[in-house]
Amino acid sequence: MSISKGAKLPLSFYLNDDVVHLAKSLLGKILITNIDGDLTSGIISETEAYNGIFDKASHAYNNRRTKRTEVMYATGGIAYVYFNYGMHHLFNVVTAKAETPCAVLIRGIIPLDGIDIQLKRRKIEQPLHLLANGPGKVCQALGINLLHNGISLLESTIWIEDTKEQISDFLITSGPRVGVSYAAEDTLLPYRFILNNKRYKPVVLTNKKA
Repeated sequence: MSISKGAKLPLSFYLNDDVVHLAKSLLGKILITNIDGDLTSGIISETEAYNGIFDKASHAYNNRRTKRTEVMYATGGIAYVYFNYGMHHLFNVVTAKAETPCAVLIRGIIPLDGIDIQLKRRKIEQPLHLLANGPGKVCQALGINLLHNGISLLESTIWIEDTKEQISDFLITSGPRVGVSYAAEDTLLPYRFILNNKRYKPVVLTNKKA
């Protein structure tokens, strides 16, 4: 697959106060890791927005501040990584200005660079469209874990690059987020976004958690 890469996303991109807009804007961009000397990447194909203290699905809802969520209150452009259900690491992009705890969960990528390394990390032999089509799979494939919580996305361990390709709205499917049934009326907010492009393996909107 040939993709024209652009520049690393600047801090100004992450400081946008509209986390829902950012979740859509991240689709089609390239998430890259350089971990233990291994360069791996993938096209961001699925995201979920979490709108800070006003969002009942957010870890920071009602201004909840804990050791785990404190990183969400930092200035945007850093990683929020946590361990979910004692099984999976999940990678989030912290957004907005300091003290505004918004984040975007990266739920899926289309593998691009270092596919052999990603397969080895996942310990599987599967079609590429199943390699990183869930948030836990993304972290495992790209080597992301709790050691990367709070690191800057402007540096050289984990970062996101733009591409020269424009993603039109008709290529994006939106719907409710996954696994947030506890969020009352916010459960149905259409804050989940999926890239559907015939150039890539089509992605189907499901309720699968990982």
